[in-house]
Amino acid sequence: MKVQFIFLLLIGLLFSSCKKNNQNPVPNIPFDITINITLPSYSSLIGVSGWAYVNGGSKGIIVYRRGVEDFIAFDRHSPADVNGDCGTPLYPDTNNYLQLNDDCNSATFSLYDGSPMSGSDFGLRQYQTQWNGGESLRIFN
Repeated sequence: MKVQFIFLLLIGLLFSSCKKNNQNPVPNIPFDITINITLPSYSSLIGVSGWAYVNGGSKGIIVYRRGVEDFIAFDRHSPADVNGDCGTPLYPDTNNYLQLNDDCNSATFSLYDGSPMSGSDFGLRQYQTQWNGGESLRIFN
């Protein structure tokens, strides 16, 4: 009996987490690009804690290098900007680059994991990354 209850609870959590992701107000725009991190526009990604902008997604993408082999990418469209009316995409705070700011809605988000820090119920739309261990980083959904 306990096993069935736990199984049903896990299934319910799985479906509720999928539903939350589908409700994210940032449009899910198909995207697949490979960048060369040694090019000048992406050279900040060579070292850990570097970040760079990439064209694509809804309002552009920001890529952050969390570790030696760990990259993460988010859409710069703020989930607090439901209608997409804000002309300024999310950008790193000048005093704390791990915080992304939304000037139009006063929302803030973590660049480290995309979670909302203030002003939003939703986290950032995340893209998958795949690094070849050298110069190429693929960003896609």
